[in-house]
Amino acid sequence: MKRRGGEVVGERKPIHILAKKEDIAPNAIVVGDPRRVVLISKLLSNVRVVNENRGLLTVTGRYGETNITVATHGIGAPSAAIVFEELRMYGVKRIVRLGTCGSIREDIEPGTVVVALSSIYDEGGCGLKRYYNGFSAPTAPDPYLAVRVMEEMNRNSLDYYTGVVYCSDSFYSEESVLNKLIGLGITCIDMETAVLYGLSWLRGFNALSILIVSNNIVKRSEHYSSDMLESKILKTAKAIIEVFDKHYSEG
Repeated sequence: MKRRGGEVVGERKPIHILAKKEDIAPNAIVVGDPRRVVLISKLLSNVRVVNENRGLLTVTGRYGETNITVATHGIGAPSAAIVFEELRMYGVKRIVRLGTCGSIREDIEPGTVVVALSSIYDEGGCGLKRYYNGFSAPTAPDPYLAVRVMEEMNRNSLDYYTGVVYCSDSFYSEESVLNKLIGLGITCIDMETAVLYGLSWLRGFNALSILIVSNNIVKRSEHYSSDMLESKILKTAKAIIEVFDKHYSEG
């Protein structure tokens, strides 16, 4: 008999991430590209695949005394929102997005880490209008989680910027609003941070978005692939995992 949904959790039943509740850890790292799930899983032991449905590769492993899930959320707010919602249904308490972004500051080059302290989005965009019934969504991370990760990166001499991220719903149309965004003091552009933050306050989990610059849009620089960013992804993931183990090992 084919499974048509994940394990029933409360009154809601995940239908994209098909797993058992015990297979999903309270602490999760989420990424857009399933290849990054494979890469980050190298930092964990006893790794097992808990979902492959819909291409949303999800694994759970262990680091020190802590179980950690690494999940794929796909591209853009609608896909990501489904994954964030379903992880929460399984009891996830913390979600850190480790993704990529395009810099719109001339001094921030590919390979740079950006901690998103806030995110703006188009009016009615990112699906948040539906969630917040027309009100503006709160798009900031959990402050304690953010500070702990930044402190861990400091301890590991991992340089980073902090800033505001513009969360776009249209990957190839960003240049049309580039000058406006620069004038607003925006640091970079991604497609998932705003919906992560908005849902975190609505659904009651802690969230943080850490982005690695893949290209400088202003300079029209080369677009770095995941392979080119591998070292920085691993170093940043290690800092996140260390925070989970030091501060949130009991779930």
